[in-house]
Amino acid sequence: MCLAVPGKVMEIEERDGTRMATVDFGGVVKEVCLEYLPDLAVGEYAIVHVGFALQRLDEESARRTLALFEELGLLQEEFGDAWEAAADQDRPQAQEARQ
Repeated sequence: MCLAVPGKVMEIEERDGTRMATVDFGGVVKEVCLEYLPDLAVGEYAIVHVGFALQRLDEESARRTLALFEELGLLQEEFGDAWEAAADQDRPQAQEARQ
C-alpha cells in the first residue's frame, strides 16, 4: 500500500530548478518535491504521496493522522525498518525524560 502521509517541513532548498524539502514524518525524514505547493514554508505540514507534497495540513490534523497511522501499523508498512529504527531511538530518550 502507498499512503499519503502528513509530514512537517524542516528545510527547503532549490535543486536543479526544483523546490525540494526535507520533511519529518514523526521521526522518519525524507526528501519531498514541493512543486505542487510552491508557497509551502518551513514549519508547515503537508500531506505527501510518492515523494510529492500535495496538500497543506494544519498541525493538529497532521499529528492525529500520524498517531492513528502508527496505531494501525500503517507507518511501519509504509516506511518499513526506518520507522521502527526511529521509534527505537525515541524510546531511550522518553525513558530518560521520565526519570
